[in-house]
Amino acid sequence: MELDEVVISKAIIERFSRKLLDHLELDVAIAGGGPAGLVAGYYLAKAGKKVALYERKLSAGGGMWGGGMMFNEIVFQESAVLILDEFSIRYSQYQEGYYTADSVEAISTFVSRAVQAGLTIFNCVSVEDVLMRPDRVTGVVVNWSAVDIAGLHVDPLAVRSRFVLDASGHPVEVVKVVQEKVPGKLNTASGKIEGEKSMWSDRAETLTLENTKEVFPGLYVAGMSANATFGGPRMGAIFGGMLLSGKKAATMIVQALESSV
Repeated sequence: MELDEVVISKAIIERFSRKLLDHLELDVAIAGGGPAGLVAGYYLAKAGKKVALYERKLSAGGGMWGGGMMFNEIVFQESAVLILDEFSIRYSQYQEGYYTADSVEAISTFVSRAVQAGLTIFNCVSVEDVLMRPDRVTGVVVNWSAVDIAGLHVDPLAVRSRFVLDASGHPVEVVKVVQEKVPGKLNTASGKIEGEKSMWSDRAETLTLENTKEVFPGLYVAGMSANATFGGPRMGAIFGGMLLSGKKAATMIVQALESSV
């Protein structure tokens, strides 16, 4: 059989268009494909929820690919080892309470297992705005990342979702939009984004989990977005809190979804 270039093109266009159309109404929309977003997407999909993740870059994974300063080995504390076990990611003990894993194996496994669980990832797509109603956030507004990078004036598309999770990391992209454009105040001490503080690994890992919560009706935060929103410090090249935050966010959102039925 001779391969036909037009058939190849049609297959891509038709199958992607179907995937996009099938994900215009969701239980959960996740902004950001770092470890917190991927883990949250995995647990949400495992719970039978319809969830899509939007990653502005070509590859999901966030800062985990580079480990610390491009040394592609990553550190986890003991409390996160159970998640590594669930994903079948290999790790070794460095000393008491510290475990290391290969960053490439870890993040590629998180991506693969999350997709196999039912998470749909749209890469090269940015969340540039939210859908709002008088009482809550009701979805996200998306566009190709290349449109933003090129500074083109191209209107976006809307995706309705029952809940939105900001896992965009340090920039807190969705929370920032809500603060600037949506009436009302955030669920923070000042009613606004408190801002990320300088590195304090131990405190940051604790606060990442504590700050994983609903910050505005319909909008949750996880991972570094949680600390940046509520004023916690950055944690540096340790990733256990990110994984635990993603799992906690998923658990909270599943409970919210099921209690609102």
